[in-house]
Amino acid sequence: MNSAEFSVGESSSLTKSRRHVVVSLYPFTAIEPGDLSLEKGEEYEIVDDSQEHWWQVRNKGGEVGYIPSNYVKEKELLGLQQYDWYVEDMSRQRAESLLRYEDKEGCFVVRNSSTKGLYTLSLYTKVPHPQVKHYHIKQNARSEFFLSEKHTCSTIPDLINYHRHNSGGLASRLKHTPSSERCVPATAGLSRDKWEIDPSELQLHEELGSGQFGVVRRGKWRGCIDVAVKMMKEGTMSEDDFIEEAKVMTKLQHPNLVQLYGVCSKHRPIYIVTEYMKYGALLNYLRRHETTLQTNLDVLLDMCLQVCKGMAYLERHNYIHRDLAARNCLVGAENIVKVADFGLARYVLDDQYTSSGGTKFPIKWAPPEVLNYTRFSSKSDVWAYGVLMWEIFSCGKMPYGRLKNTEVVERVQRGIVLETPKGCPKEVYDAMRKCWALHPDERPSFRVLKEQLVALAQLLLTD
Repeated sequence: MNSAEFSVGESSSLTKSRRHVVVSLYPFTAIEPGDLSLEKGEEYEIVDDSQEHWWQVRNKGGEVGYIPSNYVKEKELLGLQQYDWYVEDMSRQRAESLLRYEDKEGCFVVRNSSTKGLYTLSLYTKVPHPQVKHYHIKQNARSEFFLSEKHTCSTIPDLINYHRHNSGGLASRLKHTPSSERCVPATAGLSRDKWEIDPSELQLHEELGSGQFGVVRRGKWRGCIDVAVKMMKEGTMSEDDFIEEAKVMTKLQHPNLVQLYGVCSKHRPIYIVTEYMKYGALLNYLRRHETTLQTNLDVLLDMCLQVCKGMAYLERHNYIHRDLAARNCLVGAENIVKVADFGLARYVLDDQYTSSGGTKFPIKWAPPEVLNYTRFSSKSDVWAYGVLMWEIFSCGKMPYGRLKNTEVVERVQRGIVLETPKGCPKEVYDAMRKCWALHPDERPSFRVLKEQLVALAQLLLTD
């Protein structure tokens, strides 16, 4: 036996002896043969976790099957995630909108603070007027937790339990956790290794919109999972190449990317089946809610940060979007913003869309190297992201106003950039300008941008 074979055998026997146990954070209904249903809060033993997105587990009844790995957490690492009131990385802005939507006195959540390792309690009260209060959960020299120094507890759950019965300096007693359905994450594909979807299993409903690639309709897969179905216009894309790529794209998974579930490729037109986002395109959302959004700079900054997180994931996986803009991001429940249509532009056959001289080419989002040489990279996505930030802070205005494409190209070549959107903080506009450096190497990466935006949020907002 060589050393490689020995190490593999050794690690598998160690895994068996250690008995990996996970706890389900969300319910999951098995539909495909070989999958296993999950009950929230139940324990499962891992049988095989060699695949990233789908693990084989055993339930307490001895049944074995596959489950989405992002629906469970190792029991040893579970911590606060077992409690309904803990919302993990939910931002201050999204916590506020969730609690305001509930509109119940004493409704609360606990979330990770913007300062790493700390926690914040967000509490809704109607006294003296409807508002959300944010309290840092602090620790004293004896490592006890408190919201008010007079009332300390050895753990955060004990502290929450104490304040369920006593307001103890808070605006209200802790009475409710949000009852509105929490966002269940999308799975990477609808089942393990399933990227080809049978169209007879899709029920198609109303049209959600139409665009470059065709009509998009709301649908349900096997009567239980909400999906969006993009019906591709025949002749608009290099279909065989895209179908090969779709196998890989279903494995891309991030909270700020619209999940590709699979394709229906055995008939024409091809269907692309993705996660459904109930509030539609970010561009339309910004325009619809302009009056409330233009005074909520924290919400706008949070939208920028969410898109940046999704793009940082694509950057890390060497994926180039090629058509990043507010029209290609979608908004879902709890103010979640996700990047859609990443990579699709590569497979378009329409010269008007793919050539920088074409009438459909997104010139107003393109940097000099794309306009001059059609040279795409993560850094050309960064330029487009700067324009997207501008769209967000202008609540959906058209970049460069009514300037013709030829005038925009001329301005970009001369280094003239978009002006500050009305009411946009200087620090945010400075972040946009860094994205518009003429030379790609001088633009920040999405990873660096993400760190800068997190720091900006801390600077501009109170937690």
